[in-house]
Amino acid sequence: MALFDLSLEELHEYRSASTEPEDFDAFWSKTLQEAREHDLDARFEPVDTGLATVQVYDVTFSGFGGHPVKAWLTLPAAAEEPLPLVVEFVGYGGGRGLPHEHLLWASTGRAHFIMDTRGQGSAWGGGGATADPVGGAPAYPGFMTRGIDAPEHYYYRRVFTDAVRAVEAARSHPLTDAARTAAIGSSQGGGITIAVGGLVPDLVAIAPDVPFLCDFPRAATLTDRHPYREIGLFLKTHRGRTQDALRTLSYFDGVHFASRGSAPALFSVALEDQTCPPSTVFAAFNAWAHEDKAIEVYDFNDHEGGGPYHEAAKLRWLRSHA
Repeated sequence: MALFDLSLEELHEYRSASTEPEDFDAFWSKTLQEAREHDLDARFEPVDTGLATVQVYDVTFSGFGGHPVKAWLTLPAAAEEPLPLVVEFVGYGGGRGLPHEHLLWASTGRAHFIMDTRGQGSAWGGGGATADPVGGAPAYPGFMTRGIDAPEHYYYRRVFTDAVRAVEAARSHPLTDAARTAAIGSSQGGGITIAVGGLVPDLVAIAPDVPFLCDFPRAATLTDRHPYREIGLFLKTHRGRTQDALRTLSYFDGVHFASRGSAPALFSVALEDQTCPPSTVFAAFNAWAHEDKAIEVYDFNDHEGGGPYHEAAKLRWLRSHA
């Protein structure tokens, strides 16, 4: 796919037209307060993986509504003192997978915590293990329109709350250093990372790659590739509900979380990305509030972005931040 979005010069100047709800902060404060009324109940069960260089824990903690959420915690085998912590979130349709799929960050001497995404984990990778017990109104197949009738019902309210609780759960382990916590993720995981960066005030770094869930008004009309296309197909059937849907989505737009970002950030973007169009990524990057921010641009890539080259870039960048 050739370039289809704004020029790189225009992207650096682009600002989203997404309207921030007046009660955005109150909505999220209330949501997280309600979640914290449930005991975090973080449990770490050692797992015999056959891996000699790492120790792995099967994690369960209480997320939104007190619902159990799964994760893996992977540590260097010789860890005896608290380690810098990397909390990772997963792309659309994926789950926490299997422990041997996630060895990079423990290999750097860090603790690595990867959160399962509720209700997902059956589209690629090693699968997921977390149910989403909440039902809702009719939705287009997928996750983008589940509960889109109201912010209180929307699927990503539960996911973003799970993600904040995941940081809290990861920090509760005695071999993680809460003061040196970074959040990372790609695509959907990148969008979740941005939300966490806006909701958790004391992270030392975030690194969202080709992030999803940003600048919904533009994304829903610019690309016909899924998952954003789920929104348009829902509205194609449910005529006359566009403004209500956009209002709900505005509470979950990465652009608004970005304006509250308080940690250094390394973004990545691919200029031929039709899944997460470049302007939607730049909308969040340009809004990111912390002055220490950078974006790696991959000129001729689609949604794979920088792939292993960007993993190497993150390794170098995080060395000076976390």
